[in-house]
Order: sequence, then C-alpha cells, then structure tokens
Amino acid sequence: MNYSIDIEDFLKESKEGIIIDVRTPAEYEEAHIPNAINIPLFSNEERVEVGIRYKHNGKDSAVLLGLEKVGPKLASFVKTAKRIAKNKCLYLYCWRGGMRSNSMAWLFSTSGLQVRVLDGGYKNYRSHIRENFSKAAKLVILGGMTGSGKTEILLEMEKRGEQVIDLEGIANHKGSVFGALGQYEQPSSEQFENNLAERWNEMDLTKPIWLEDESNSIGSVWINHVLFKKMRESLVIKIEMPMKYRLERLVKEYAVFGAEKLASLLSKIERRLGGQNLKLALDLLKEENYEKVAEISLRYYDKAYNHGIEKRDPKTIKSIDLENNDAQLNAEKIIKFYRSL
Repeated sequence: MNYSIDIEDFLKESKEGIIIDVRTPAEYEEAHIPNAINIPLFSNEERVEVGIRYKHNGKDSAVLLGLEKVGPKLASFVKTAKRIAKNKCLYLYCWRGGMRSNSMAWLFSTSGLQVRVLDGGYKNYRSHIRENFSKAAKLVILGGMTGSGKTEILLEMEKRGEQVIDLEGIANHKGSVFGALGQYEQPSSEQFENNLAERWNEMDLTKPIWLEDESNSIGSVWINHVLFKKMRESLVIKIEMPMKYRLERLVKEYAVFGAEKLASLLSKIERRLGGQNLKLALDLLKEENYEKVAEISLRYYDKAYNHGIEKRDPKTIKSIDLENNDAQLNAEKIIKFYRSL
C-alpha cells in the first residue's frame, strides 16, 4: 500500500491529525516539524549500530540487525500510537521518507490506524520551508532603540488585526546580552527556523506583515538569510522615544533579576562598554542604582543600533515620535501613521 503524501497536503491535513517523527531521539531533539511527537524506530545507539553494519556488511545484513532491534518493541509502538491517535490520522516522517517511516506506517496500518507518510521526509520539509521564505511578501519593520517597547507594541498591534511575527518570542530571547533573562531555553537555530516557518505559513503574504528590527541573530539562533535580506530591504517605522521612558522600561524589566546576575552579564560586554564604564556600572549595581546602570548600557546599545540602521537605505526609514510608555496608545498611533504613508 502507498502511504505517501506530498509536503503541501501533509502540512495542510496534519493540522487535523497527529504528526509522528520516527527518527532517533537525538535527531528529534536537534530539530523537528512543530507539534510532532517522537516515536523513534531506533534508539540513538541502535541507529549507529545499524549504520555500521550497513557500511561493512551491506543492506541485507543491516536490515536483519534492524529487525532484531525493533522486533521486541513492536507492541509498545502500537500501544503508544493508539494512545496518541485518538481516532485521528497519523502523519509520519523520517529523514527521507524511506524505510523507517514506511515500516512504521505498515505496522500502524496493520493495527487499524489511519496513516500517511511524508514524501521525501524531513529533508523535503526543510527544503519546502526555505523555499517559502523566498516568496514575495510585504514586510514592515518596527524599529527603535533598546527599551522602546517594540515587542509590546507589536503584540498590541496584533490584537488590532495586524499580522505580526514575534521573532523574539519564537526565539525565547530579547536580543541583548540580558535577553535570556526570564525566558525559556532557546531552541536550536534549525528548530527556530522550523517554528518561524510555521508562523510564516499562517500569514497572508499579500497584506502587511510586521516584524521587529533585529540583527541576523537573536541570542544563539539565526534568522533565515533569505527572510533577513527581505527585512533589511523593507520599510522601517522607527520609534523615537524619550530616554526617560526607555530607562523606566529597562529598569522595570531587568532590575527584578538582581545585581549579582546583572553584573555577570554586564561583564560579558566589557570590551564594548569599556573597562571604566564597566567598573562604574558594577559599582552602581552594588548601590542598586539600576537606572544609571541602564543608562551606561544604552551607550553601547544605541551606538550599535545606529550603526545597523545607517546601513539601510534612508528612503526606507520613516520616524515617528512616541511620547509615553503606553503600548496600546502607541500601537494605535503607529498603525494610523503607517496607513497615512
């Protein structure tokens, strides 16, 4: 029986089903299709053993070893699949859509479950999402210096019906040396790209899509280079906000983590701050003068932001003055400003 399904139908139909990744736990942990559940045919060690057998003794010998490894686990595979399926179709994939996924599909089908197998496997999925990033889209970038509240504003804009992709939310990082504070562990760059692609595929590419101005990396993850190039060429709505409001926001966000943690992170950017500035900032932390510490930190971050935005075409930058820290009012003002252009 042919269980194969192409990538477009797989992504569309699997929203109503259950996605099963039959690769090893290590492959799954590195990156997987969003919302997939791992039911590995082989453990990490077993896959290595089978691979070595294939290399030295050929396919037939490797298949026999694979059967020896998998045989005792067949019943547990079926029990797990039936518990997960809940009368829904199972959408399976392995690396290339070959022996691993088709073997599991046969097992599950024989056990009375509905199954489909992604044609070309995870490799095909990765090619597909990267192609999607190259599609024409109308991006609008919300820019502004650190502490301007861009993420909060974007989320308020989303509530008002705008299409928004929260890059920092997907990355679990706010972008600066302090960006991991209060966040979940970051995904791998590949998983970040997969999660970003899932959000990208939800967008209507004929309508404006708002993203925050970022460098090509957010913490330890990297933005897809095709998408990043689009971002660098797109219209920027640049927030201009008084320093006092930016400092107020930064103190509110980061002072709660305490002087010791902040001192450790500040030390990581000593070369950029300068030795004297770092020493002053550390002394001020001991006094819990968080506002002054934030002001010293912004000397570096403002310089870095200005350096980045100077690389853009000036004709693509439109500035807007914001006079308070109210994300709701600022979102409404920015939407109105953009529509007036």
